[in-house]
Amino acid sequence: MPDGYAVGVHCPSCGADDTRVADSRTASDGAAVRRRRHCVECGHRFTTFERVEEVPLCVVKSDGRQEPFERAKIESGVRAASKGRSIDDDAIAVIVGEIEDEARLSGPQVSSTQLGVAVLERLRSIDEVAYLRFASVYKNFDAAADFHREIELLTKAD
Repeated sequence: MPDGYAVGVHCPSCGADDTRVADSRTASDGAAVRRRRHCVECGHRFTTFERVEEVPLCVVKSDGRQEPFERAKIESGVRAASKGRSIDDDAIAVIVGEIEDEARLSGPQVSSTQLGVAVLERLRSIDEVAYLRFASVYKNFDAAADFHREIELLTKAD
């Protein structure tokens, strides 16, 4: 098939599937591609838009329940762990964005464990106190010994 032709894009006027792309431009601030087309059969001109279709991401909880991924939950956890620390909003946005991108690349489902570990890995590299705060909730610490054990693990990893 020659360049510029699209098989499968039917002409809205005559129904033919032999259409040619006359012009392509980005639209919606880069979120879509606008294509001006014309039908080889009847000459009708029309416009199509191409957009990325996001597949919904599902989080599988430790008890097997599933719920939709919510970026705000990760952001809230990171923000709470970082409260009073020298971690600015841009750094939090980067952390959350990286975790979401990683989760979406892994497929339509991600475990809550994977998400928790991803947060811990990132916090460990930027702020040990924020790491310990997040770990205390994520790992359900219930005694001072839990903090001591985690600090020992943290110092061994360095």
